[in-house]
Amino acid sequence: MAEAERIIGTPDIPEAEGHDGAEPERSGDGAGSPDGQAADTAAAEDGEAAVDRSPARRRRRIILLFCVAVLAYLLDLSSKMLVVAKLEHQEPIEIFGSWLRLDAIRNAGAAFGLGEAFTIIFTIIAATVIVVIARLARKLYSLPWAIALGLLLGGALGNLTDRIFRAPGVFEGAVVDFIAPAHFAVFNLADSAIVCGGILIVILSFKGLDPDGTVHKD
Repeated sequence: MAEAERIIGTPDIPEAEGHDGAEPERSGDGAGSPDGQAADTAAAEDGEAAVDRSPARRRRRIILLFCVAVLAYLLDLSSKMLVVAKLEHQEPIEIFGSWLRLDAIRNAGAAFGLGEAFTIIFTIIAATVIVVIARLARKLYSLPWAIALGLLLGGALGNLTDRIFRAPGVFEGAVVDFIAPAHFAVFNLADSAIVCGGILIVILSFKGLDPDGTVHKD
């Protein structure tokens, strides 16, 4: 009998199961416990809500802001130069019949011809907007905000250039407008950039997204 047991051998008992066959307790950070699961969930949520606020990211957003601003400004400036050279004092050009025309006018007021008696005030407002955008750029980490602020900056610079350098005088210059839809005020590309940037900012604010990338859930 002893010889048979020696030949057949005794079945190996896994050490991990212990002497009574029970599974060993898993060690670690408590991932199997409710507290561990809650901690993991909270950590995942914190990871999703985390915002990269590295200097490199802010620098990229600022570069994007100024690229959008420069593009909007150059498009506005070149279009006004072309309109003054080729269209001013000429008959309007119809693009879509009477629904959309190109008609060069000089606007001493704000966007869309509003408030012609307050040219200097609108000049000061445009300069103030530029300063505010420059200050916001110091904490800019959001891509959509960079685009929105770039549109605002480019549009404000475009109309401010007219205020400073066009007749009748410095800070009283009339803005060149030329896009004339039917039953609507005549405007220019700078006005369009300002409006698009403003609408985008309203949408971002409604969604709870701040310029620094923080998202408010409430």
